[in-house]
Amino acid sequence: MNEILQQIFNGLAIGSVYTLVALGLTVVFGILGIAHFAHGSLAMFGGYLTFVFSTTMGLSLFVSMALAMPVGAVMGMLIERFAYRPVRDAPHINAFIIALGLTMMLEGGNLLLFGADQVIIQTPYQQVFDFGGIFVAQLRMVVIVTSVTLVAVVTLLLLKTKTGKSVRAVAQNRHAAVLMGVNVNFVSSVVFAISSALGVAAGALIGALLALAPGVGESFAVKGFAVLILGGLGSLPGAILG
Repeated sequence: MNEILQQIFNGLAIGSVYTLVALGLTVVFGILGIAHFAHGSLAMFGGYLTFVFSTTMGLSLFVSMALAMPVGAVMGMLIERFAYRPVRDAPHINAFIIALGLTMMLEGGNLLLFGADQVIIQTPYQQVFDFGGIFVAQLRMVVIVTSVTLVAVVTLLLLKTKTGKSVRAVAQNRHAAVLMGVNVNFVSSVVFAISSALGVAAGALIGALLALAPGVGESFAVKGFAVLILGGLGSLPGAILG
């Protein structure tokens, strides 16, 4: 039984990170109908950027992550504006091809900027607690709490703010939302900003929990899409449960 409980806790720790990835993918797919395959590579860029801030400036994990998330949000907005918006009303295959191209560009950029070496973001959370034979790493607890906090913040943003109402309106019926005065371009930018910021956070947490290396972003995206499909395409609660 202890072994089962141990693996459940370990699964929740890594699963909470996949939740952030899947949530970002769900927001983009549910609102814009775009399968944003480059999301994993952008998450890895955020993880590497967090590592750079942490090592070169001597900042903590959370301060470095807080600095990297706005950079990721701006990158997401630029991707939406210059890559996806021009093909928004085109056949879906166009956005699919662009997503694959973006993935290769971001992976190449990560390799060029940060090199091919595997890196780990160092943290002070090194303790391990023993709860009746179940060993709980402090870092894994921090990862779970951080992920839950970010999910709660995004949920409140979508449910309790005017911007969140606009996002949900576009998700339900874009044409009706336009007729009611909703700025779809603004909503699209916000959606990509939120999605990319969550991806950066996920990349940073993976860098602390496991490691960052070339190619990890692609597997990250695949697992995120698996969660997305398992929970139901476009469903935020489904992505979390998945």
